[in-house]
Amino acid sequence: MHTLSEIYKAWQYQLKNFPRLNRYTLGAKIDTLFCDVLELILLAAYSKRTEKLQILQRASVKFDALKFFLNIIWELKLIETKPYSTLGSPLNDVGKMLGKWMASLQ
Repeated sequence: MHTLSEIYKAWQYQLKNFPRLNRYTLGAKIDTLFCDVLELILLAAYSKRTEKLQILQRASVKFDALKFFLNIIWELKLIETKPYSTLGSPLNDVGKMLGKWMASLQ
């Protein structure tokens, strides 16, 4: 959770540098996905064990969408490679943690 929060803060810095049109389309979409994933992980942390897996599966779908849209903005050259790597590498770690958490519940 903490790692994802830090990545979100780094994302906020990148979002400020987006062209206006993209800031309110792709930028807003990615921002919403970040918030959704953070919220679902927080919800899972405080949920009953029987409910955690379902919540984490929803978080995983949103997380995959987040990575997909981040890749799109990189392909469109709306974000440079270095900042993209700065966001992407820790996101891979978060994905692994999310996967392990889900596996432990199955």
